[in-house]
Amino acid sequence: MLENLIAKIEEYNPQCDAELIIRAYHYGENAHQGQYRKSGEQYFIHPVEVAKILIELKMDSSTIAAGLLHDVIEDTPYGYGKVREEFGEEVAELVEGVTKLTRLSFESKEERQAENLRKMFIAMAKDIRVVLIKLADRLHNMRTLKYQSDEKKKEKAMETLEIFAPIAHRLGISRIKWELEDLCLLYIDPEGYYDLVDKVAKKRRDRETFINKVISILDGKMDEFGIENEISGRPKHFYSIYRKMVYQNKSFDEIFDFIAFRVIVNNVKDCYGILGIVHTLWKPIPGRFKDYIAMPKPNMYQSLHTTVIGPNGEPFEIQIRTKEMHQIAEFGIAAHWSYKEGKSINNEDDMDTKLTWLRQMLEWEKDTKDPKEFMASLKVDLYTNEVFVFTPKGEVINLPSGSTPIDFAYKIHSDVGNKCVGAKVDSRMVPIDYKLKNGNIVEILTSSQSVGPSRDWLKIVKSSQASTKIKQWFKKERKEENIEKGKDLLEKEVRRQGFTMNEVLQSKVLSAVAKRLGLASEEDLYAVLGYGGVTLSQITTKIRENVKKETPPPVINEESFIKDSRVQDEKKRNKQNQQNQGVKVKGIDNIMVRFSKCCTPVPGDEITGYITRGRGVSIHRKDCHNLLETAETPDRFIEVEWDVRKPIAFQVEIQLNASDRKGLLSEVTQILSESKITVNGLNARTNKERIAVVNLIMEITDIEHLDKLMQKIRNLNGVYEVFRVIT
Repeated sequence: MLENLIAKIEEYNPQCDAELIIRAYHYGENAHQGQYRKSGEQYFIHPVEVAKILIELKMDSSTIAAGLLHDVIEDTPYGYGKVREEFGEEVAELVEGVTKLTRLSFESKEERQAENLRKMFIAMAKDIRVVLIKLADRLHNMRTLKYQSDEKKKEKAMETLEIFAPIAHRLGISRIKWELEDLCLLYIDPEGYYDLVDKVAKKRRDRETFINKVISILDGKMDEFGIENEISGRPKHFYSIYRKMVYQNKSFDEIFDFIAFRVIVNNVKDCYGILGIVHTLWKPIPGRFKDYIAMPKPNMYQSLHTTVIGPNGEPFEIQIRTKEMHQIAEFGIAAHWSYKEGKSINNEDDMDTKLTWLRQMLEWEKDTKDPKEFMASLKVDLYTNEVFVFTPKGEVINLPSGSTPIDFAYKIHSDVGNKCVGAKVDSRMVPIDYKLKNGNIVEILTSSQSVGPSRDWLKIVKSSQASTKIKQWFKKERKEENIEKGKDLLEKEVRRQGFTMNEVLQSKVLSAVAKRLGLASEEDLYAVLGYGGVTLSQITTKIRENVKKETPPPVINEESFIKDSRVQDEKKRNKQNQQNQGVKVKGIDNIMVRFSKCCTPVPGDEITGYITRGRGVSIHRKDCHNLLETAETPDRFIEVEWDVRKPIAFQVEIQLNASDRKGLLSEVTQILSESKITVNGLNARTNKERIAVVNLIMEITDIEHLDKLMQKIRNLNGVYEVFRVIT
């Protein structure tokens, strides 16, 4: 294996430090001696496979050596000091950057995951090779995931799909991204994966015929113009097809453009020349042309994309790029690495520009203390699609899809965001929650008299950068207000939990929580809570644990115990009697009853009871469709009747369908108000046929009450029908 590794490296890097790699190989092999993977093979096979993936990315000797050693600090007695002593600081730092925080204790699995990812991103910011090793490590683990438990398979696949595949995409390493996504699909939805594989395989002969026909036509035309090229065609990756089927709700047979052709040429001029040839041969589909050469993606990807209607009337995609662009498309950031020993990156300024997104992300996340919030915002930053808009001067700004002018303002500068009072998009005034679209020209209107951002903006913005900048403004500018708001929030929550603020303050738990969150005092904790920097759940969990520990158990004497027991029994009886109000079960007293939500019976409906296991008697309307499913157990039915001695309110849902017109909803609510109806829920919408559909959940006392109300609504102009909703 070692000889093969060295031979493969020397193919692209004859000046490699073979001696370093040989030492790392033997050191890792010795360190992992006696360790085995779940597959039963020797553990050291894994670092070797990681090194092979790094070699495919054409990485330098230090990175490959670190790949061979990447689990030594974490899984063996050899620590950072030993590795640095043997291999120098560069290799040791790479290994340390990949090492998880296994020796620290965390309160939750999510917190452990969040802190390990923070550590990795910080190490990435120092040396991007850390994440290349981590991606190689994750790729081989996904290739061998079948040996893990079903729960572990799904957990690792979801983490990979949400974190590591998007990181590979951000770094432009499509070769790793696509394989990770396809492997994730295999374990997240194995049935869907194998069904897709089978359907793609069945179309193989037709697909190959179609691919050969297109290549023949295109190649012949390019020969006429004397353009050197390499053409290939293949189906898109399984996960790409799967996403289209799920998100566009299409069957496999409805997806025609699942074949992509790639044309690689020598220069940019030929790229545009071939685009012209393609559009003369086949009709392009409007809106499906993308010029990533003139406007590269943030991950450095460059190519021309166009979708055309092919020879058989089927659409297909063609990607056109140069050889250099193709290298970057396949290897991303790794393609910019210098393979000559003794040198680092070809152009450090250029590399720094390409990693701006990483540094920005670190800046946005450093103030996020809550692991759940960190993970949620990280997934948004990594996984969402992007929208490309322009400044009035023509500078391209990329933002998460769904971003608003506020996101744009904060992307320009914090001061622009803080002083934003309005926005123009394509020279037209728009509301601040306007969703930006590709190609929009955005102008932010600012005012020195602006009082600053609104808290409502936090509900509008899409990017973590804007959210963090808004929170920072409230943190600095409104500290006193935040302290008061934080105190108020905490006091209400403490009372809701059954404690008093005196108990909490005496327990000194707030000081402990503040210290754990890196805050100097309880006052700072109130301020952070006030502007939304931490959540109440983070604090109240600690309060419950600590206050309960310090509260002495009550002294119990026999007399008080008997008295308390009687009081509790009386409360239980009263509660049960209250639950039984409105219905009587024949021959049985003090039995728990509950009204089924499927048919929502109300006084006046014919009803029956059904005895459930452990949940008393369930009351249904006699015409309830769910009773048909229980007809095989007639012995569990019981006679019940309405108890009309004391009328109580019952919840029921009605739906009305009407022609969509102005004032309809106002008239409906007027009837409800005049009838003194308590409304618990209202949902109004208009369907494709322009019919207004209104659902009302309300409280009524009997069927007569309901019938009168429904008749009043039926009499309204344009109402087609009104009926009770039964689920």
